[in-house]
Amino acid sequence: QVQLVESGGGLVQAGVSLRLSCAASGRTVSTNLMGWFRQAPGKEREFVAAIRWTGTSLYYLESVKGRFTISRDNAKNTVYLQMNSLKPEDTAVYFCAARSRDRMSYSWSGYDYWGQGTQVTVSS
Repeated sequence: QVQLVESGGGLVQAGVSLRLSCAASGRTVSTNLMGWFRQAPGKEREFVAAIRWTGTSLYYLESVKGRFTISRDNAKNTVYLQMNSLKPEDTAVYFCAARSRDRMSYSWSGYDYWGQGTQVTVSS
């Protein structure tokens, strides 16, 4: 089992930055990919970014490229999502997820473990 705990969400104005953290514990050696997803009210959960624990491959939703950066600290078993130039349309609950299989997945159903989510609200 893998446990994921997100932190760092909040209420901010458009244009500012936030950094989300995801602390992983348990059998993290069994996971290959760490991802961030988000879900806005009335919408499907969508992929935002993903990274391999090796850090060699990064993946992003097109609309966040250039604004969001995913990174990891293996020593701390923590994955980060640095979000710059936030927009009101970035408002959502952000979830951290872990995938055991090696092949990349952009679908929420491809991930095996989930955190509880952290709310990000961006006001205009």
